[in-house]
Amino acid sequence: MSKLVAPHGGKGLVCCLLEGAELAAETKKAAGLKKIEISSQEKGDLIMMGIGGFSPLSGFMSKADWKSVCEKITLSDGTFWPIPVMLATDDASIKAGEEITLERNGVVMATMKVSEVFELSDAEKTWECEMVYKGEGADSQGDFMGTATKDHPGVQMVLARKKFCLAGPVKVLSEGDFPAKFPGVYKTPAQLRAEMDAKGWGDVAALQLRNPMHRSHEYLCKIAVEVCDGVVIHSLVGALKPGDIPAEVRVKAIDTLVEHYFVKDNVIQAGYPLDMRYAGPREALLHATFRQNYGMNKLIVGRDHAGVGDFYGMFEAQTIFEKIPYANEACTDAGKALQTKPLKIDWTFYCYKCDGMASLRTCPHAKEDRVILSGTALRKGLSEGAPIPDHFGREEVLDILRAYYASLTEKVEVKMQKAASGASMK
Repeated sequence: MSKLVAPHGGKGLVCCLLEGAELAAETKKAAGLKKIEISSQEKGDLIMMGIGGFSPLSGFMSKADWKSVCEKITLSDGTFWPIPVMLATDDASIKAGEEITLERNGVVMATMKVSEVFELSDAEKTWECEMVYKGEGADSQGDFMGTATKDHPGVQMVLARKKFCLAGPVKVLSEGDFPAKFPGVYKTPAQLRAEMDAKGWGDVAALQLRNPMHRSHEYLCKIAVEVCDGVVIHSLVGALKPGDIPAEVRVKAIDTLVEHYFVKDNVIQAGYPLDMRYAGPREALLHATFRQNYGMNKLIVGRDHAGVGDFYGMFEAQTIFEKIPYANEACTDAGKALQTKPLKIDWTFYCYKCDGMASLRTCPHAKEDRVILSGTALRKGLSEGAPIPDHFGREEVLDILRAYYASLTEKVEVKMQKAASGASMK
């Protein structure tokens, strides 16, 4: 019997991906339906609904669910959910009750029975951004929307959402190119659960990763290995913002790090098909929610989880877990409550005087004695061809990253936020 945490929502894994005769029949029907083009983010959300990663969701959200998620961090039925999962189009001809085909770059991804068509005004989109994306960092003070409209990629995506939102259940016909592109790394919740069950794991931590692993990531993983049955290095293999390092390079770097610096029986590398939303604290909650579906009962949450720029306070992604509806008066059904909890770890770095990795909780020395580690600082140094400080990363990994940056014909400027530079460290 599995010792892993149950999927979110109390319904088991809700998988909308068709197989066999059902897939063949629905694919044939899809050819005759009205087609709409979906975005990269919508494609990732759709696949997650297909494979059960977004359980208990079986379709895109209604306006009631959208409003409840923004305002209460629950679906309209009280099930915990932190970020809207929306589908939008500019096609005014689509009506409630109609069946449509969802495509991405000519690939048929799903069919959908439209249950509701609704518009979100500019004011409503702005409200969504303020509820979901506004944090407590420097860039969130004062004129948040004025700054975010220009500098926050998640806010930009919401404001650019097409005119008509479509709600309704989906039948997913394809996982895209993820299984072929990332064999052995891209795993469905059922596949990852089976692998962890075979190891006898029950207490499992996830490391969320969108950057190549540096020494701080390695340290976080090893802390988790010490206190849990195992750790899953769970890397995003969907789309990122310009300047971020692509998944293929990150996967190669993680493979190298695991090969040389981990006990392999205690770690699994896996990938999931979402795009980043850069929603900071709210996205940390989303990461915990779908990690529960993948079988992980802990999420490692460090200094600036899923952040961008200076929009979020350094540990805001940790403290938000103290404010959400677990199994309490706001979410009385335990199946509807979030079960995956944060494994909170302080700001970590290499300290020359400690002669090793440390954190603000363990190191008494001055910041001048520390190598401040961050994915942003690593990307900035590599993109500019600057020397990478000693103890920042493993040489085997840095060699892979240097080769990637040397291959680029066009550079993207990487902006340093205050925390990544260590400016806010006392």
